[in-house]
Amino acid sequence: QGIVIPHVSTVEQARAVVDFCRFTPLGRRSIPGSLPQTRFMPLPVTETVALINSETLVVAMIETVEGRDNVDAIAAVPGIDVLLVGCTDMAAELGVPGQLGHASVKSALDTVFAACRRHGKAAGVGGVYDEALMAEYIGKGARLILSGSDLAFLMTGARSRSTMLRSIPLDEKLAAVA
Repeated sequence: QGIVIPHVSTVEQARAVVDFCRFTPLGRRSIPGSLPQTRFMPLPVTETVALINSETLVVAMIETVEGRDNVDAIAAVPGIDVLLVGCTDMAAELGVPGQLGHASVKSALDTVFAACRRHGKAAGVGGVYDEALMAEYIGKGARLILSGSDLAFLMTGARSRSTMLRSIPLDEKLAAVA
């Protein structure tokens, strides 16, 4: 299970994310009762918070120039597991909207990926749907890939089926009856 927080641009915001998403000793989330992670079984509080902390993925999205510039400090925050570059927003911030393979976007990714390596975090990319560009970014170190949305996947399947059905030749004698 996890949570993705958009537009994390400062170390203070990253610390607030951890405070809201993690239980003590990492964060300040309210101590729960029984939850799905414990199979709704009552466990000692220390066990409950340790279990939920270990099973919750906390993803901070880096989508701004300010976030890129502060990425090393953000990556150093305990409790953040992944830094995910929102490539569409980052490209727009860098003045190259829609150009997800632009040199400035690649440079921002390199900066984020390097910070992730230094601090033992996973790196990710979102918004990149071009297969060659995806492969390039995975080769550079991206491990969490937002490769599309539910609606996009559904529409791709629907278009494929519609194209197939339209490609079937009709018997003209039968078509006149329909």
